[in-house]
Amino acid sequence: MSETPQSSDRDSLNWPLVIIAIVLVGAVIVEARSFLMPLALAILLSITFSPIRRGLSRAGVPSALTAMALVVALCALLGTLVILLAEPVQNYAADSRQIAADVERKLRGISETIEKVADAGDQVEELATQGDDESVEVTISGPSLVSRIAANAPWVVGQTIFVLVLLFFITASGDMLTSKLVQASPTFTDKRRALEIVRGVERQISRYFLTVTMINAGLGVAVGLALWLFEMPTPLLFGVMAFILNFIPYVGALMGVAVTFAIGIVSYPTVFDAASAALIYLALTTLEGQFITPYAVGRRLSLNPVVVFVAVAFWGWAWSVIGMIVAVPMLILVVVIAERIDGLDRLAIFLTGDEPPPPNGEEDEKVAKAA
Repeated sequence: MSETPQSSDRDSLNWPLVIIAIVLVGAVIVEARSFLMPLALAILLSITFSPIRRGLSRAGVPSALTAMALVVALCALLGTLVILLAEPVQNYAADSRQIAADVERKLRGISETIEKVADAGDQVEELATQGDDESVEVTISGPSLVSRIAANAPWVVGQTIFVLVLLFFITASGDMLTSKLVQASPTFTDKRRALEIVRGVERQISRYFLTVTMINAGLGVAVGLALWLFEMPTPLLFGVMAFILNFIPYVGALMGVAVTFAIGIVSYPTVFDAASAALIYLALTTLEGQFITPYAVGRRLSLNPVVVFVAVAFWGWAWSVIGMIVAVPMLILVVVIAERIDGLDRLAIFLTGDEPPPPNGEEDEKVAKAA
């Protein structure tokens, strides 16, 4: 009597349903971003501050008091930044069209591509005016950058209030959500796994955000001081920009360099000076990205750089800048869960960094020798 081999978990998966589920989840992420963005930010902030809240709870401080202190501190920080940066941001926004024109004009002499585009535009204009004695002027009008900022301000304020209120309730609840999750797990093994996942997510994401925040704060100070010594106007704005954009892997540094170069063209008499300011920004972010952050964060949080780039692109497309900021924490969340669930360990291996795990089984040994 022959025995029927048992099918593996991988073979038992219904891949069409899995693909459909992934597509549906992606559609929900995009369509419900107005609700999911503040929800995700509040949860990530609560996870980040969970070690602080838990430590104060051990010292006898109520979780509600800790939550109130965190919300007040965040409100004070946001209010200070708004007061300090409102005027320079408003000035740059009001002069955005003039800045763009100055950038195009100064780069025209050194960029053959821009010259060809300008010549093509002149030819199109000449063709449009041929056969008519009267000159035809085409004007492209639209709302200014200041108008768009003012129109979006109520939405931004509402989202910010939602994040802070939800952060207060999650932090004030203490470990209630964790306890409910453990209680809802059916078996003792599931309870232990659920607790390990929650603690692992808290530890990894909190370590990532707290460490990266301190590094970004130092980078912001360095960028602000360096550009102040280089006589760049409003160096505080560039320091805050470096602090925020550096939460975005790869893309954030390039965005900061581009903005610094564009403002430098308007602020300095020559393109060389503007390029020097952009190179200062690039040098500081490169030093941070290649040496400081890898040393401070460590190998435990190393992720596959290709996966990180794809995740930043997807979340940036779905949620804009906020999505690019939360892309890495979302990857960390997936890795922590995959490491602790049977059948998903290979997904965790794919998402992590360059260091391969030790071979497990004859098949893995053959692959390791072949590599």
